[in-house]
Amino acid sequence: MLQSGSMEQRGISKIFILYGFAVSTLVLIGVSGYLFVSLSNLEAAHAQLIATYQTELNERAIENASTTKWILALETALADTTQLLEETVDEKDDLSEDLHEEKSRNDTFEDQITKIGSTVGTLDKLAKTDKQLLQKYSKVFFLNEHYVPEKIVEIDKKYLYSEDKSKFLHAKVWPFFKDMVADAKSDGVDLWVISAFRSFDEQAQLKGAYSVTYGTGANAFSADQGYSEHQLGTTIDFTTSGINGGLEGFDATPAFVWLQKNAYKYGFILSYPHNNTYYVFEPWHWRFVGTDLAKDLHRDNAFFYDWEQRKIDEYLISLFD
Repeated sequence: MLQSGSMEQRGISKIFILYGFAVSTLVLIGVSGYLFVSLSNLEAAHAQLIATYQTELNERAIENASTTKWILALETALADTTQLLEETVDEKDDLSEDLHEEKSRNDTFEDQITKIGSTVGTLDKLAKTDKQLLQKYSKVFFLNEHYVPEKIVEIDKKYLYSEDKSKFLHAKVWPFFKDMVADAKSDGVDLWVISAFRSFDEQAQLKGAYSVTYGTGANAFSADQGYSEHQLGTTIDFTTSGINGGLEGFDATPAFVWLQKNAYKYGFILSYPHNNTYYVFEPWHWRFVGTDLAKDLHRDNAFFYDWEQRKIDEYLISLFD
């Protein structure tokens, strides 16, 4: 009886085992199916992801290719622009150098034009200036009977010691004369004119009268016609207070002292000082030679007739400056 019961129990156990195995198999099959479906889904999703990524890569590649092409184009344009800029800078430097050279040539040309203009102006000025006005007359050069200054003006009566006869002076000397007499007056010194311009004929008459009175002795103090500085219209004989309108004693007056100190400032020089070889000492006789020449003679303590004529002629250009 016991054996029969055990066999029943073993049969039941086998049934349970088979049942369990079946159930396990079904579960395993179900899990495997689930896993298979899941794996298939994962593979599909992975394939989709790969496809999407590949598409993205392709699009990026296309974009990168376009970007690279654009960058290359930009770099090419930049290189071209850089080259053009360098060429432009070189051209600018060349142009600047050419401009500088041209300016230098123009400056040189302008200097030449200026010098030529100055030379032409100087020549024109010299051509219009009477060359006789600085010549050494007084037994050296001769003025013919037709010579008359380019323009003479009548001296105002207030400057004359005697108003009986009109006196005349070179028009361009007139301003210098007026300034000198006015400044002397301001210093308390009277300067009056007793002789100024004398024509060739007037000098001939004067010399004739002196010759009648003094004979050949007149040559010591009176020039022959054509040799007198008075014919130039630039020379004046002065008198002053205290000598009755005469000439004698003029060297002892304040007027002579003032002229010695100041006349050169106005362009006047003493023609015949002591020990000259032409005429007796004539302290009243003053000739206009221009301020430049007069100042240089005064500075060198020189005598007009001691200088060479060539040296004196250099002052002709500034005679009336």
